[in-house]
Amino acid sequence: MAKGAARATFENKKIDEVAVLRDLLPYIWPADRRDLRIRVALAFVSLIIAKVITVATPIAYKGAVDLLTGQGGDPAVVVSTTALLATPVMLILAYGLGRIMMIIFNQIRDVLFVNAGQHAVRSLSNRAFSHTHKLSLRYHLERQTGGHARAIERGVDAVELIIRMGLLNSIPTLVEFGLIAVVLSWYIGWEFVVVVALTILIYIWFTIRASEWRVSIIRELTKADNEAGTKAVDSLLNYETVKYFGNEKLEQNRYDQSREQYEAAAIKTHYSLGMLNAGQALIFTAGLTICMLIAGSRVAAGQFTIGDFVMINALLIQLYQPLHLMGTIYRAIRQSLVDLENLFGILNTKPEIIDVPGTKALKVDTGHIRFEGVDFAYEVERPIIKDVSFDVPAGQMVAIVGPSGAGKSTISRLLFRFYEPLGGAIKVDGQDIAEVTQASLRKAIGVVPQDTVLFNDTIYYNIAYGNPDASRDEIIAAAKMAHIHEFILDLPKGYDSLVGERGLKLSGGEKQRVAIARTILKAPPILMLDEATSALDSYTEKEIQAALDEVAHNRTTLVIAHRLSTIIHADNIIVLEKGRIAEQGNHGELLKKEGLYAGLWARQREADEARQKLAYVLEEE
Repeated sequence: MAKGAARATFENKKIDEVAVLRDLLPYIWPADRRDLRIRVALAFVSLIIAKVITVATPIAYKGAVDLLTGQGGDPAVVVSTTALLATPVMLILAYGLGRIMMIIFNQIRDVLFVNAGQHAVRSLSNRAFSHTHKLSLRYHLERQTGGHARAIERGVDAVELIIRMGLLNSIPTLVEFGLIAVVLSWYIGWEFVVVVALTILIYIWFTIRASEWRVSIIRELTKADNEAGTKAVDSLLNYETVKYFGNEKLEQNRYDQSREQYEAAAIKTHYSLGMLNAGQALIFTAGLTICMLIAGSRVAAGQFTIGDFVMINALLIQLYQPLHLMGTIYRAIRQSLVDLENLFGILNTKPEIIDVPGTKALKVDTGHIRFEGVDFAYEVERPIIKDVSFDVPAGQMVAIVGPSGAGKSTISRLLFRFYEPLGGAIKVDGQDIAEVTQASLRKAIGVVPQDTVLFNDTIYYNIAYGNPDASRDEIIAAAKMAHIHEFILDLPKGYDSLVGERGLKLSGGEKQRVAIARTILKAPPILMLDEATSALDSYTEKEIQAALDEVAHNRTTLVIAHRLSTIIHADNIIVLEKGRIAEQGNHGELLKKEGLYAGLWARQREADEARQKLAYVLEEE
């Protein structure tokens, strides 16, 4: 895959049914779980026993009917009334016992198989979840959260359905077809087998053709469901924005449009299902009627007994349920394959950033960072970073500033290896980060981002996220260093207080302090501050900046800055313009050059003074 060219194009990917089933086999028959393999084998043994009993039961029914109608005994043999009744009673009891044993063995089959089935669902769910985290930042920026989640959810449900219906019902049905053919051929005659076989073939042909026709309708239904889910999640995630602009009605209309499309597709789905069911019933009933007409004529001619007539009817009626289920199975599997298109598309999407086998872990001695002639573009036609070279010496602070769109945040994403450079190299202590494991690189870097997003959990959990193995004392120490400990203690539930969705129960400054605390807990040798105070007011900015300076002490620190007042004490300031380094030096040196940095500084000073004057006027009023 070309660097910077990864795209999630799985929506249009077609799935080979045989390949899907082949991919599922390792989950159903796991190589590392001998116990599950044994259960699967025993489940199939129970399956065969259940079907043999199912087909044998109507034979006992036939014997009982023949004896009761006087067609099953030799009239030359005189027996007592008690002896005559004993045989049909035993056959009736055998019929009842057969029905019971059939149900018992079917239940044993299901109980034995449930472990393997649920293990397969769990394994595939974990694979999808894990793989999603391995995919590149580019993929996650382009995807829609609601649609992605629904694709995984429906795909996993589809796997469970294929396992349950495809394996536990289709195979037993095929076994039953074979056994019934043997019984009909042995007891009745080959012509009945021909009629039943033709009925089954026509039934299956019609079911496949009709189901294929319904696939496009189902795909339309799935698309509408995805769109509705995406709009709902997106709207709820942006709850505050909806309220700011009073656009509840707009959001409702957008959601209703998606549901309207889903409603129309769902109606078409049910209509087509009704047509399919009617066609199946017509075909089977025609086959059943032909068989019963032949059997009735044979009874009238004295060639068949009443028991034969009853047995044929019982076998065919008994055949209808699995045959009808066969059609349901096929339809369900076809629908499931539509859902699996998205899931397997996700699983087949290759991560843009991968660790080559044998890649070694990063060894950080001093934390010296070096960019060497780095080029990068999100799209080849629009370069973002052009031949950028600079150093961040061990233990020093280097700031990157520049106008919007200059490529500042891209620098931080390249260092964290969210993207690969198109040219040049990025090194830490002389090691090319493209040649070390991603986990070791990211373990060595602590990030305090501009927009801190917290998990909808407790403050304790969010701080502990920096090091899940840390003790409570270490977590509290990190909170104290980030100057948030006292605030936490003032909360009704202290460290067990919930922060809300994305941390919305906390202010911007409070969220930033939590972010600083968990970065402290991570204790990385390299610190990256990505415009960590740009969204804060001046008073909060000074408090947060003091905490950041304390954390950055004696650490190699790269600062992506928007407000220049926060980096005047940096050892070196790099000024980017249109993806290139325009100038660099410390604050004083850059002001003396009277270049781009000096202009940015002057404009920010003017803006700060204007804000102070406005605040003074408002206070006087």
